[in-house]
Amino acid sequence: MHASRTIEVDKVASLAASLNLGRELRLADDIVCEEGVLIAVRILNNKSRYNSLELTSGRMAVVKQGDVVVGALGHRKALFGYSGSLPQQLTRGDTLQMLNIGGVIGHCDSANPELGDPFDCEVLGMVLDFPYLGERIGIAARAGQSKLPESPAIDVAGVPVVALAGTCMDSGKTAAACAIVSRLRARGLKVSACKATGVSLRRDVLAMEDAGATASMLFSDFGVMTTTRHNGPVLTRCLLTELAADQPDVIVMELGDGLLGTYGVDAILADVSIRDALTSVVLCANDPVAAWGGAKILRDEYAIEPTVVTGPSTDNAVGVNLIEQQLGLRGHNALTQGLALGDAVFEAIQKPESSV
Repeated sequence: MHASRTIEVDKVASLAASLNLGRELRLADDIVCEEGVLIAVRILNNKSRYNSLELTSGRMAVVKQGDVVVGALGHRKALFGYSGSLPQQLTRGDTLQMLNIGGVIGHCDSANPELGDPFDCEVLGMVLDFPYLGERIGIAARAGQSKLPESPAIDVAGVPVVALAGTCMDSGKTAAACAIVSRLRARGLKVSACKATGVSLRRDVLAMEDAGATASMLFSDFGVMTTTRHNGPVLTRCLLTELAADQPDVIVMELGDGLLGTYGVDAILADVSIRDALTSVVLCANDPVAAWGGAKILRDEYAIEPTVVTGPSTDNAVGVNLIEQQLGLRGHNALTQGLALGDAVFEAIQKPESSV
């Protein structure tokens, strides 16, 4: 049992949504340094860029110097964001950094110039959870609804799975996923959605819900703040199996980051059991050269033939024509040709022989 004290917090990050925390929390000075453990921090500086936090409601709130915020310990290795590690030990009063707008907190070791320096955070203590009814026994509060199994099997129960893989961050995956969800829903299908890789942030799956997905899940539902090659396949098998149990007509799955990133997309696609469950793979690319490289990786490394290419590489007819001529693939822009993009996926999931 941890000795505790009471504190009032200003903002709670979305990664703690499953705990339904209030403003008044109990903190312990004895901090467990493990991924997903919730801590309270005081923000030490102001920022004019990348200065928001996703709350448990899904809203984005500007963070200011002096705010007391609840986030979770974790790490991050982002190409276009902050990079940081999980602390090995912590004492009340230590300084950490906010690594993303979802509330992941750790030691920042590399910052992106476009984002400026991260928020510095004074550690106030570990948030306590009191799960035993009628007893004041506090344990470390953790993000996530359930614990990640060690080696789960995958069972999609015959439900088609559409995966969106990108050439890197910000290649248009979420916009494409939303366009596909919206079109499949309009064509009468019950759609479930998930994001299997990345750093904890609910924004993308919430956008897919807004587009028409009746159920959604995120890897952080299993207490994982940042995915890796080690846990990516396990998370994906769990996400697909759990969503398929609700018997949707199709599952749309976004693979955050890129094919060559550190978040485990490559390990997921290399997993034969997962690859066999994929009915359609949509490639999101920033430019024609990226589209060429992404298609080559999918074809040569994983024997996957992309259904369609989308993303900024399809922003105008020049890119679309290059993709069609050089790669032999259709190109449809998610923002201007969302119906065509969704219809291409609809056609692919109607044909069992088209399974990748």
